[in-house]
Amino acid sequence: MDKVENVTGEKKRRKMSMSKRHNLTGWIFLAPATIMIAIMSFVPMVQALLLSFKKGVGAKLEWAGLFNYTRMFQDAVFMQSLKNTFLYLIIQVPIMLILALILASILNKKDLKFKGLFRTMIFLPCATSLVSYATIFRSLFAVDGLVNTVLIKLGILNTGYSFLTQPTSARIIIIIALVWRWTGYNMVFYLSGLQNIEYSVYEAAKIDGASPIQTFFKITVPLLKPTILLTAIMSTNGTLQLFDESVNLTGGGPANTTITMSHYIYNMSFKYVPNFGYAAAMSFLIFVLVAVLAFFQMKVGDKRDE
Repeated sequence: MDKVENVTGEKKRRKMSMSKRHNLTGWIFLAPATIMIAIMSFVPMVQALLLSFKKGVGAKLEWAGLFNYTRMFQDAVFMQSLKNTFLYLIIQVPIMLILALILASILNKKDLKFKGLFRTMIFLPCATSLVSYATIFRSLFAVDGLVNTVLIKLGILNTGYSFLTQPTSARIIIIIALVWRWTGYNMVFYLSGLQNIEYSVYEAAKIDGASPIQTFFKITVPLLKPTILLTAIMSTNGTLQLFDESVNLTGGGPANTTITMSHYIYNMSFKYVPNFGYAAAMSFLIFVLVAVLAFFQMKVGDKRDE
């Protein structure tokens, strides 16, 4: 009996030691990446947070408490950048996601010819660099650009219209550019989700007499809800950090009517007299906005626990 107990105890010790070895091996492989992430991401984040409570230029920094955070809401340019960013978010993100979902549903049909070609063509804008595509759109909508040339040829305009120097048209162009650039990116996510749905579900709906619109709203949208939630969170995150389009397409003009929060942070850090404390405070406001909106979207969109 004692021998049996001793053998059992040895087996347990061996199992425990093997388990510890596996855990130790896992941590050894994870340690380099964990250390690098901590050094390159979390340490700078903590330093930036501390910096956001200081004011001054260069080495002459002094503790200022919440001065930078209260200053933001008295800064007319920052408030304008906040309004602009949320305008892009409210208009562009829904249009882009709805368009991506519709295109994915069309390109997922089995009997559609040249699907690969159409998918590639819609995704190609996403492969264009941010600076390049912003420059292309700026050229297209210039006074002597292709858009004005076509409108004059058609008799719609007599002379070239300065799209990028008018607040409303400049904002519209940024929204158009964003939709053109990112629709294909989100379409790929929806295509991936649709290909995980059994085609027999659509065939059954067709046999039951469901129209394409009913199929879309009753089958496609509910089954793609997790993917839609994911793309909504990513798109919100990206739009709140919008930078390249404001800098390269309109330069934030005219008169800061198209400037975004990230663009203004860049200006405060590198273009004007450097004010890193104030820039850090604005950066953390973006961080809080991203976290709050992502949490809200998760609560509204994720109903798996109900």
